[in-house]
Amino acid sequence: MIIRTPKRLHLGLIDPTGSLGRRFGSLGVALEGGYEVKVLPAERLEVKAKGEDIETIKKALERMNSTFGTGTGYLIEVRKAIPRHVGLGSTTQLSLAVGTAIAKLNNLNVSVERLAEVLGRGKNSGAGIYAFAHGGFVLDGGVKEGVPPLILREEFPGEWAFLLVIPEVKPGLDEEEEKPIMSGNFGDVNVAMEISHRILLGLLPALKERNVRAFGEHLSVIQRLVGRHFAEFQGGEFREDVKLILDWLSKKTYGAGQSSWGPTVYGLILKAEFQRLSAELNDHLKEHGIMAKVELGLPRNAGAEIVSENAFLERLIRSVAQ
Repeated sequence: MIIRTPKRLHLGLIDPTGSLGRRFGSLGVALEGGYEVKVLPAERLEVKAKGEDIETIKKALERMNSTFGTGTGYLIEVRKAIPRHVGLGSTTQLSLAVGTAIAKLNNLNVSVERLAEVLGRGKNSGAGIYAFAHGGFVLDGGVKEGVPPLILREEFPGEWAFLLVIPEVKPGLDEEEEKPIMSGNFGDVNVAMEISHRILLGLLPALKERNVRAFGEHLSVIQRLVGRHFAEFQGGEFREDVKLILDWLSKKTYGAGQSSWGPTVYGLILKAEFQRLSAELNDHLKEHGIMAKVELGLPRNAGAEIVSENAFLERLIRSVAQ
């Protein structure tokens, strides 16, 4: 069995204060280019992966076995991966890929919310969970008990895209590093109210009306507001080491921001503008001596794809024959 996941662009947390009885509330967009993971039954556990992916896979296996008795005899091979700790949701996507495959192989009918709970996902945000399940633009209703509920899922316009920049700087915080922050008391309820106002009467109508300029303007403001919640932990509304890139993106794209703890930053563009803007951006990066990877972030309006090994081989053979 082969699972292909999205990667997740995190567009912000709404209310860390929990002023209405729910903490956080998150919004995000699914993008193409996530994990491709092969999972097969085997006599013993064999993991073909690199770095922290190995530990994530083993933890997912242990949690699935502890809850459902699914055993540990599997061959798990990571064929394509999301970079770790850059703000693109690698841990959630890989955990859910492994959990989903094991559930399917054992004929378990388990909801994505239940899988996420078993795998320890969704403690602060549901954006990655629902990007995995449904693709598109997703908004969750905040954490109260268990996994936050999905409030809205909307198709993301196919002609829109993101100019993604992953600079070669300090990685974003991992789950252990962020734990004391996310479990503490922080944030500003007035900022949360303004973010909510912008989402309901700005961002979402612009998405429905396919108004890229208005969507980008509201997204930029929301990102700066979200940054105020986290300013004491990252040195300002955004990380200092991505400021030069964000300044450029803010001037050249429809809207810009930082995904999660970064260092990935992004600008909202039309897909047709990517070649021109990426060339200009690379010149800007070179001029300032900034080492970074520039990518086209294509929206993905479908959740994780699950195919059998035979179906995958048949498709590969057909593509080669054509």
